[in-house]
Amino acid sequence: MLIFWEQRLVFLATPKAGSTAVEVALEPLASLAVQRPPSMKHVDATSFNRFIQPWLHQMTDDHFTTIALMREPIDWLRSWYRFDLRDHSDSEEQAETFQTFTRRYLGSPTSMTRGIGSQFAFLDCPAAPIDRIFAYEDIDSFTDFLDDQLGCEINLPRVNVPPAADVSLGIDDDNALRDALSKDFDLYRRISTKS
Repeated sequence: MLIFWEQRLVFLATPKAGSTAVEVALEPLASLAVQRPPSMKHVDATSFNRFIQPWLHQMTDDHFTTIALMREPIDWLRSWYRFDLRDHSDSEEQAETFQTFTRRYLGSPTSMTRGIGSQFAFLDCPAAPIDRIFAYEDIDSFTDFLDDQLGCEINLPRVNVPPAADVSLGIDDDNALRDALSKDFDLYRRISTKS
C-alpha cells in the first residue's frame, strides 16, 4: 500500500498484479509505503475502508482516492502458480502441473493464494468501492493516470518476474475455473471497457 498525502491518493497493492513494480517506482514519491508485513502491504479494500480510510479522514477531513490494479483472472492464477514453482525450485519433489494447481485452488482458493482467495474478494467493498481499478494488461492507462496525479512521468521496472512455465489447461478445467471466478470476470470486463 502506498499513500500520497498531498495528492490524497492511495494505491492498494493487489497481489500478483504488478504491485512490486509499482512500489519500486513510486516509493520515493509516497508519503507512506507499507511493504511489510504482507497483510499490511496487501491490505484489501474492505480492511482499508474499515481501518485506514477513517484514520486518514480524521487526520485530514478529506477523502483519499483509492486506486488498484486487476489482472485478467486466469492469468492472475497463472502468476500464483509460477511464483509457487519458484518458491519450491530447490525442492526435490517433482513440480505439480498448472492443471493440478488449478484443481487444488478450486478446492481451497484462500490456501492457494495466501488468504486472498480471488481478486474480486480483495477489491470488492460495497460500502466504499475503490475509486479506480485499472486493468493490469492496460498498464499505460494506469501510468498515464499516475503521471497526471503525481505530476511526473512514471516508468515501471520489470521486477519480481516469475519463471516461465507451461500454464495450459484442458477445456473442463478452464470452464470450472471461469465458473469459480465469475465475479472476477464480471469485474474485469467492467474495468476493461472503461480503459
